[in-house]
Amino acid sequence: MKTELIWEGKYDEYGNRRTVDIAGCAMPLQKIETIDEPASRAQVQGNLFDPVKAHRDDFRNRLIWGDNKLVMASLLKEFKGKVDLIYIDPPFDVGADFTMNVPFGDSRETIGKDQSALEMVAYRDMWGKGTDSYLHIMYERLVLMRDMLTEKGSIYIHCDWRVGYYLRLLLDEVFGVDNFINEIIWKHQIMGGAHGRRYPKAHEIILWYGKNEHHLFDEDSKFARVPFSD
Repeated sequence: MKTELIWEGKYDEYGNRRTVDIAGCAMPLQKIETIDEPASRAQVQGNLFDPVKAHRDDFRNRLIWGDNKLVMASLLKEFKGKVDLIYIDPPFDVGADFTMNVPFGDSRETIGKDQSALEMVAYRDMWGKGTDSYLHIMYERLVLMRDMLTEKGSIYIHCDWRVGYYLRLLLDEVFGVDNFINEIIWKHQIMGGAHGRRYPKAHEIILWYGKNEHHLFDEDSKFARVPFSD
């Protein structure tokens, strides 16, 4: 007997642990468009990216739209065991409204993006069935991310009070308790004092795990917040 997090779908009807099934998930990626670096951003970045090393082996940054399980399954052949750093921003279980304003070009203009019918269906099917579906979907994706990391790789998971304790237990199972490195507190700007009959919720959490004890750490490194979406 052991202490573990259980959800519907973790074990099959015979009590065996279900593996992540990616058979048939891998598919060729279709290029929709190529976007050049905006001049203003390139000037701000300066020499942040060495132009000689930036496109090693003709690699380019890729913005991929689609179900992230299918995308990672498609990238495994090329990147399995080759990624040093993964930073994800999974849903916080706050609802299904993905409406946003998307800036474009070097101007201050934006385009309003409403939630599409596909996104509404995907949210309902993948995240809208309660805690069990959330845990199952996250477990499958965390296993794929672990497989993509190098032996010195790390993963950072951005979350908050809603799901942080669930994700911590999932990560302990996928990466191992001994590979937990740190819990980073991201403190918010607080406007005013306590709200109503409670203290304000003034921070979010970044959970940091390594593939193993040989993880890289650069004290001068900086990273950007990257959205995790389907």
